Amino acid sequence: MGSRVLKLITVIFIFTNFSIFSNAKDVPSSFADLAEKLMPSVVNISTTQTVTTNKNPFPFQFPPGSRLEDMFKEFGVPETRKAMALGSGFIIDAKGIVVTNNHVIKGAEDILVRVNGDKEYKVTIIGSDPLSDIAVLKMETKNKFIPVKFGDSDKARIGDWVIAIGNPFGLGGTVTSGIISARNRSIGLSRYEDFIQTDASINQGNSGGPLFNMDGDVIGINTAILSPTGASSGIGFAIPSNSAKRVIDQLIEFGETKRGWLGVRIQFVTKEIADAEKLDKPKGALVSSVAEGSPSDKAGILPGDIILEFKGTLINKMQELPLIVAQTDVGETVEVKVWRNSKELIKKITLGRLETSEDFKAEKKLEKPKTLEIVGLKITVRALTNEDIQNRKLPSDTTGVVIIDIENDSPVNYLNINNIIIEAQKKKIKTIGDLQKIVKTALRSSEKTILVVIYNNQNQRRYIGVKLD
Repeated sequence: MGSRVLKLITVIFIFTNFSIFSNAKDVPSSFADLAEKLMPSVVNISTTQTVTTNKNPFPFQFPPGSRLEDMFKEFGVPETRKAMALGSGFIIDAKGIVVTNNHVIKGAEDILVRVNGDKEYKVTIIGSDPLSDIAVLKMETKNKFIPVKFGDSDKARIGDWVIAIGNPFGLGGTVTSGIISARNRSIGLSRYEDFIQTDASINQGNSGGPLFNMDGDVIGINTAILSPTGASSGIGFAIPSNSAKRVIDQLIEFGETKRGWLGVRIQFVTKEIADAEKLDKPKGALVSSVAEGSPSDKAGILPGDIILEFKGTLINKMQELPLIVAQTDVGETVEVKVWRNSKELIKKITLGRLETSEDFKAEKKLEKPKTLEIVGLKITVRALTNEDIQNRKLPSDTTGVVIIDIENDSPVNYLNINNIIIEAQKKKIKTIGDLQKIVKTALRSSEKTILVVIYNNQNQRRYIGVKLD
């Protein structure tokens, strides 16, 4: 359905379904030699999966909100079709081991890898990791290939030249160039984020492709873009090679990841919290809770502690801690410096394994939030969660639904994504079904008008009269 994408910056997975200072390097006169050397190691990936939809068995449409629509909605005829998607990857071993993004191959029934633009190979999945969005594949052939090697992403500097090679919009073997625009970016896509930002042009289909430095080493895996239109706007993000390589090595060796685990839930240290705790400035990660029997629990970490250092590394911002813990070996004993009652304490913690923890198992069982299209309003909504309430700093008893999509011809197309509908027809909205029921009732009435109460994105309460189509 249509979305008002020009009213917000949308994070988009980029696959289809993509000399001022004396020590600065000279501007390359050409990337041709480097591109020619690297192209045979970059592959195009195509996937297929079966999608099932319900086809209307009748040669006509029921009026929106009619009782007949509800009566016959279960009689739709299941219709299956094959959906195709495109992505990129790169060869890291002469035997045909390929690295790409997990979201490129997720749910795929068939995966084909094309090398040098002509030869295609079926693959097996060695391992995949949704948390880091990395997957490792093996081409089913005895042929030998030209691999590339990883560089040290920690040595990559803002302003360094980079090139990206991939399969944007199915145009395989596309080379683009740019610079590193920023480091250590977090954009809310996954738990472990430390993206390299680049202005090298990357688009849908570039996902999983390599970001090279001028030595021809992979320093990143192109993963996402920020764009108001879905096309490259010069803001692309790549997983740093140093983070990726650890995951890749584990997937190849074990077929799964083995991340360190502390067993704490953490939150940001605000200026107000820092002042109250007599910290010189906001820093570290505030422990909001400790899992019973976890490594932190056994080491004496308490809710309210602020973790300032982990294994000798300063924790300046909360989001730095999960990344450094995950990159530490399971079973390793580390020193953790915490701030408690205006004093620094040292605790020794033997890390557990995230993937076998009860917290992780419970988290994996959480279902994707249910969404519903409200036909009369031409919007799609999901239920308001406790996390929404906490993040938006709303009253704790707030109930409602969050708008996640608005069609261009919606009668409320002046609203914005993430607005929250809390009331309709002077009734509190507690579930997405409540709103659907009220709208259907209004559609059957002669006035076809409802009164809606929302929180806008500034958390301001607003009353809106809506004339339904």
